[in-house]
Amino acid sequence: MTANERGMIVRSAAAAALALSSCLFGGLATAAEAAEGSGEFPPFDSSTFASQLLWLVLTFGLFYYLMAKVALPRISDILETRSDRIAQDMDEAHRLKEESDAAIAAYEQELAEARNRAHAIAQEARDASKAEADAQRATLESELAEKIADAEASIAKVREAAMKEVGSIAEDTTSAIVSELVGGRITKAEIASAVKEARG
Repeated sequence: MTANERGMIVRSAAAAALALSSCLFGGLATAAEAAEGSGEFPPFDSSTFASQLLWLVLTFGLFYYLMAKVALPRISDILETRSDRIAQDMDEAHRLKEESDAAIAAYEQELAEARNRAHAIAQEARDASKAEADAQRATLESELAEKIADAEASIAKVREAAMKEVGSIAEDTTSAIVSELVGGRITKAEIASAVKEARG
């Protein structure tokens, strides 16, 4: 607003104030004179309606001007400030929500990775213990196989020795049976060939 416009507004306001005061004082004097003479309530006196309407218009205009130039801009500024603050708070809340969502996602990812590592460690431990058990079992099986082989070899030797003795025992037994039954003597060669045929 320029200085000329301000000056015009001030001059207009001064002229309106002078006109208003003259009307007011003139209307009040007229109302007072009429009230003394007629005994009627001044606001209802039809002779003061013009000044009352003028004051109504001027008061309404003044209040409208004050509201339009002083109160409403302040209220508008307050509302804009609040709106800006609410928008900033909403942006901050949105940012914090995104950060918390990102933190939760990172936590869940780290938790999943930790679970996977734990499963991998457990699987490695199971595999290692299984491999160790398999190695011990293979060692025990090889030792048992050696012992079984040794036992079978000794059994075979014992059997072979027994079979050799079985032949001589069979020859002696056959010789004794034949001499008892037949009463004669048979040569050892005949008894050996008979035992050999019987053994097959």
